[in-house]
Amino acid sequence: MEYRQLGNTGMQVSILSFGASSLGGVFRPVDSRECDETVRSALDNGVNFIDVSPAYGETLAELALGKALKGISRDKYYLATKIGAYSEAKGDYDYSAERTERSLHESLRRLGVAYVDLLQCHDVEFADRDQIVNETIPALQRLKTQGLTRFVGITGLPLKVFTNILDRAGGVDTILSFCHYELNDNSLASLIPYLKEKEVGIINASPTGMGLLTPRGAPKWHPASRTLIEGCRKAVEFCKTKGVDIVKLAIQYACSHPDISTTLVSTAQPRNILSNISYVEEPIDNQLLAEVLEVLKPIHNFNFTRGRPEHRDPLVES
Repeated sequence: MEYRQLGNTGMQVSILSFGASSLGGVFRPVDSRECDETVRSALDNGVNFIDVSPAYGETLAELALGKALKGISRDKYYLATKIGAYSEAKGDYDYSAERTERSLHESLRRLGVAYVDLLQCHDVEFADRDQIVNETIPALQRLKTQGLTRFVGITGLPLKVFTNILDRAGGVDTILSFCHYELNDNSLASLIPYLKEKEVGIINASPTGMGLLTPRGAPKWHPASRTLIEGCRKAVEFCKTKGVDIVKLAIQYACSHPDISTTLVSTAQPRNILSNISYVEEPIDNQLLAEVLEVLKPIHNFNFTRGRPEHRDPLVES
């Protein structure tokens, strides 16, 4: 496993890391023993960064992860959780200082740890920018001075939201972006010089675009346009004709950029995490990559967005 420094945190994180959302049953029902084995398989095979949130399964992911981590030495992994978003389905967002502080204490109890390495403001596109800058991030900084988190981050879907916050707020160590560094959309790359100048570490997530680049395909709830979904399906089918699972290429590509510290993948099945780990330990097939990128060229950087109007990215669909 290759490791890269996460911004200026000093943390050397595995280029492939574990997103614990699946442990909360957000994609399918899960088995507790499989959850435990998945986490342990990840850690035993080089993964050292784990990301979770109280929003995943409405606290179920944190509870399952805490159970899986019992008995594992705390120095074997870096742990990140979040505040602010608690249920997307219910529209439960609260970025107040009081809820932020209470949320972390609740997360620490569920996870069974005394501190987290990274505390992130979750889905900031749903928050008022003034509140994030003047109330939420200062609250995160207070928790940092108390030793309850080592570092502070923000997460979101629209790329615009990162400049909206970072242009006004200091003390942010990392960003977590998803669906913007994958085979069909590498628009996150345009933000890398800005983030490097700000000395902010970069975490990437959803290398398959929340299912767009998988044989199963995008779930019914996926916000992508029909054009984008069909364009990605062509790439999936092309890889099938080559006898290749596109997920392998997608993960390899997402982990290939030297300035992106780590890419999160989520699963609650041990065999899947082991397969994903094996993918990043193999060299990428550059010929196949070039062919797949050509198939995806008609929809390159087509996107979808969400959140408050001031945070939304312009839609690209032509």
